[in-house]
Amino acid sequence: MDLDVLNMFIIAGGTLAIPILAFVASFLLWPAALIKVYHWYWRRRLGMQVNYAEYEGYRFCYSHRGNPGARPSVLMLHGFSAHKDMWLGVVKARNWSENSNMLFLFLPKNMHLVCVDMPGHEGTTRTSAVDYSIEGQVKRIHQFVKSIGLNKKPFHLIGTSMGGNVAGVYAFRHPSDLCGVTLICPAGLQYPTESKFVERLRELEKTQDSDGIPLIPSTPEEMEEMLRLCSFVRFKIPKQILQGLVDVRIPNNDFYRECFMELVGEKSRHSLHENMHLISTPLQVIWGKNDQVLDVSGASVLAEAVPGSQVHLLDNCGHSVVMERPRKSAQLIMDFIIAQQNAGINKKLS
Repeated sequence: MDLDVLNMFIIAGGTLAIPILAFVASFLLWPAALIKVYHWYWRRRLGMQVNYAEYEGYRFCYSHRGNPGARPSVLMLHGFSAHKDMWLGVVKARNWSENSNMLFLFLPKNMHLVCVDMPGHEGTTRTSAVDYSIEGQVKRIHQFVKSIGLNKKPFHLIGTSMGGNVAGVYAFRHPSDLCGVTLICPAGLQYPTESKFVERLRELEKTQDSDGIPLIPSTPEEMEEMLRLCSFVRFKIPKQILQGLVDVRIPNNDFYRECFMELVGEKSRHSLHENMHLISTPLQVIWGKNDQVLDVSGASVLAEAVPGSQVHLLDNCGHSVVMERPRKSAQLIMDFIIAQQNAGINKKLS
């Protein structure tokens, strides 16, 4: 009997050891694969399904949850060199309700959410520079919206950084598609105060050094520097994970450089600034007060240009708002959507 018990513990220990050893091996040898598994796990856990949509031979990759319903659908546009999974933290954001003594999601499970890979990023078709300008991206996102029928009724559009620039210009180009727009630390403005990042870009412009762009790291050290630039919160990230993050990005760095040069070119650099006064869609602006990439002074520029816009400035938060403050971002977005929905109902009743 004792031998049987011993064998049982050995078998159980061996069974537990296999996934633990697999995790350790992945952490040490294949950190990039571990990161992909992490995203896969959370997409599955949150019920986010990955699909593809085509428009005249151009393929979009996107994740989604739920179906169109009483509340507006929500389309989320990520920033430069990111991908659709950057929104997972916002999707899973939850809070404790003292009244019901339960946890609830800020973005309800029955709400229709769509997160798309921007042109050339991750699973979406990579073509040429013409698609990476802001106008080019707006055109492609409009094609995506039509391809999945998202504009059958007005939806809410959210964009951060580069995606915020695209979302703002989209709101001006296609106002009938939208019931509201949320811009999170958007690019494309003329900022009263220059950020640390913009100052660095001016130096690179003088030297014509396209290899020194802080948002395109090629070593773990440069990755750590980029994370410090984008985030107010200081995380101690193991070198293996930093290496994994770099390994995922390096095959795409030539594309990122091409895309970045298009974004800072004359046609795209101030595209939101040039069109913001034409935005008629209800506007929400969210910005981290400690943003070192795009200075928070841009929020006042938008507020002055779009009367009635709602502005939220977050303390102890940098440029990566949706990753640093996912719960607060989700709460603010949901409150804004509900407020706009109620305003629409009251308008109809009156």
